[in-house]
Amino acid sequence: MLDDLAFDLISMYELVPQDKMIRRIKRKYPDITDAELTDTIADIEELRKNGKLFSEDTYVEATGVLREKSLKALCLNVSHACNMSCSYCFAGNGKYGGEGELMSLETGKRAIDFLVENSGGRKNLDLDFFGGEPLLNWSVVKDIVRYAREIEQGSGKRFRFTLTTNGLLIDDEVIEFTNKEMRNVVLSLDGRQEINDAARKMFDGAGSYSSVVPKFKKLVMARGEREYYIRGTFTRANLDFAEDILHVADLGFKRLSMEPVVAKPGDPHGLKIDDLSAISRQYEILATEMLRREKEGRGFIFYHYMLDLERGPCIHKRLSGCGVGKEYLAVTPRGELYPCHQFVGDGRFLIGDVWQGVKNEKLRREFETCGIYACAECRECWARMYCSGGCAANAYNASGSINGVYELGCEMFKKRMECAIMMKVAKY
Repeated sequence: MLDDLAFDLISMYELVPQDKMIRRIKRKYPDITDAELTDTIADIEELRKNGKLFSEDTYVEATGVLREKSLKALCLNVSHACNMSCSYCFAGNGKYGGEGELMSLETGKRAIDFLVENSGGRKNLDLDFFGGEPLLNWSVVKDIVRYAREIEQGSGKRFRFTLTTNGLLIDDEVIEFTNKEMRNVVLSLDGRQEINDAARKMFDGAGSYSSVVPKFKKLVMARGEREYYIRGTFTRANLDFAEDILHVADLGFKRLSMEPVVAKPGDPHGLKIDDLSAISRQYEILATEMLRREKEGRGFIFYHYMLDLERGPCIHKRLSGCGVGKEYLAVTPRGELYPCHQFVGDGRFLIGDVWQGVKNEKLRREFETCGIYACAECRECWARMYCSGGCAANAYNASGSINGVYELGCEMFKKRMECAIMMKVAKY
């Protein structure tokens, strides 16, 4: 166990001359004996000699070796159309700046083939059905799944599907097929009815809460133990978003996520650095309440607090993050390829198509640099091995560079990690 004395000594050990360090420590700890101080310094020096403290980062040179070159996942934008008009939608009501359109089965099949052809030795391949609203193209979604299942038989590949939906078109048939074939389901709900309905509106201006909540409950109940998430978005309109998370938990849902809004600079929904104090307080409130509820047998999972301190992600994942533009690509209804769904529609990031493959190799090589060594701020950050360099799209929107820094995003992430670590310690 690291006590306060050892912590303070370690924090100064390689930065402050030893005589000055000792004077500072004696001022802070006037009752410390010379023997205690000497023993602690000796312990630190022993750890340093054994490579347990201040060891060199051996992964800098290994990043190119550890990083996979093959494709593992596609985000299939099967619908560039939506039956809702959410006020903060980064995709422009699901159209991504273009015309509304649906993916054809031919394009969907070719996307599956493209993934298999470029997956190398990977066995498990992931496909996310996204939009717009994918249930507007439900028959094609089902046929793509069936086609992929046929390919599994002789290819040695295994497909894992995720469906993200606003829920308006969920019915018994959707529930049955989804719960049979989808490894994960992401259901969009922003929390309290007044918050949800202020942002997540239908085209006639009506809110979506009363329409989707009963359908989500039915789907989740039928799903049993299979994975799902109720995913919300918080904006400047609900900086008390812990209340929204707890409201969804009170509805009976056990797997929850609440994401900061994705907004361009100047968007009135966008979060500001001045909001950080209020946001941090909400994460603290949530963590404390989650611990209380768990003791009462009413616990639930919050995606951003799922921290595995004992094992955690492999070093490959820690170094390269989500694999945007390298291991993961987004496919438009026309079969165009983008680094991820947040870049779709921006011609500067068009990387190729499923018919001819990746054409913009220069752009793809730029995305290969994304990770914890992309900028000086990341290299020195204590949370880098959990953040993995952050979101390239958010960095680009904030700084103009995919390897830039989204300051508010970094601070929010670190606060979530602090809360997750606190919860781990409290449980122990």
